[in-house]
Amino acid sequence: MTTVTRAYVSRLAGLTVFDPNGDRVGKVRDAVVALRMGTACPRVLGLVVEVVARRRIFVPMGRVTAIDPGAVMLASGTLNLKRFEQRAGETLVLGELLDRSVQILESGKPAHVVDAGIEQTRTGDWQLSKLAVQEPGRLGRRGQLHTVAWDEVSGLALPQTGQGAETLIATYRELNAADMAHALQELPIKRRHEVAEAMDDERLADVLGELPEADQVVILGTLQERRAADVLEEMDPDDAADLLAELSNVDRNRLLELMEPDEAEPVRQLLKYSEDTAGGMMTSEPVILAPDATIAEALARVREPELTPSLASQVYVCRPPSATPTGRYLGLAHIQRLLREPPSSLVSGILDDLEPLRPETPLAEVTHYFATYNLVAAPVVDAQGRLVGAVSVDDVLDHLLPDDWRERARRG
Repeated sequence: MTTVTRAYVSRLAGLTVFDPNGDRVGKVRDAVVALRMGTACPRVLGLVVEVVARRRIFVPMGRVTAIDPGAVMLASGTLNLKRFEQRAGETLVLGELLDRSVQILESGKPAHVVDAGIEQTRTGDWQLSKLAVQEPGRLGRRGQLHTVAWDEVSGLALPQTGQGAETLIATYRELNAADMAHALQELPIKRRHEVAEAMDDERLADVLGELPEADQVVILGTLQERRAADVLEEMDPDDAADLLAELSNVDRNRLLELMEPDEAEPVRQLLKYSEDTAGGMMTSEPVILAPDATIAEALARVREPELTPSLASQVYVCRPPSATPTGRYLGLAHIQRLLREPPSSLVSGILDDLEPLRPETPLAEVTHYFATYNLVAAPVVDAQGRLVGAVSVDDVLDHLLPDDWRERARRG
């Protein structure tokens, strides 16, 4: 095991932190530095470490005994599990320095920060001494990359407007949507909006679905209306409906008009239902098959990567049309049963005729229904016998938990 005395912060992010007994403490999410007057290198104050329940705590650099290529080791002692609160004079390296615009003093050329290197001094303290900066590229190519000392660039005095976010997003690219939403909440408000603006529509849609509704509304409001409509189109219809329900009638109708008609229509349908009913919780895009579909076709459909595990757990057989509201609903088939049948057999021959939910079924009855039949998803059928959607267990849990459960989890 090799102890490192120099490291780039983007490579530290995600490393596991261990205590002296070898027990896992959490993962590094950022580094905290204190900027100094003039050109003196910033002092590294500590690391932001994410522990259980996604709580982020501050670990002083004095507690770090070793940084190895795959882990960070801590000295003995009691950790302060109080949630990390950024103080005046503190700067987050990944959250606030990456993507900052600077000028290389020697050449006078503009560049932006893509990484920051920290190193341990002879006294045992850590300082931010190096920067990786990249010049603007031409004709779609990457610009030249430079490694420079802290005092070889200018433009890092806080605050600064017009900060990009591409490098920070690249640093977080391995995070799933829920963890990315949590990381976004930890950023300063201005930086949070910059990151949201720089995300592609699909990624932002996934992340918005994991944020508290109040944060969703704020971020959506910072986007241009056309961009906001594009992001809503990328969201699951039930998530988009929940978000639009928080807006004023004027804003909601304007965004629906900007959406593509075939994307807006299922959202309009979902907005008709009360949020604490099966209709208000369901998605209008479950896996729907025709009566002549084979087991092989059904298995191919549930392999689609964009499906959640709950929606991929079963398929619904209906007469045409196959888009909700469908023709007459015939029944459902669970994936376990599909896996036990010959691929050439028809799905319609193994249907479960479980009584479906109605759109007006209240939350309490939906919960009882899921518990009684041990389901992770359930069909919702209207009075004409047409499938209009499916409720998944994650949507049920979302409505059973307190409205601020995501915020409580972030606060630990």
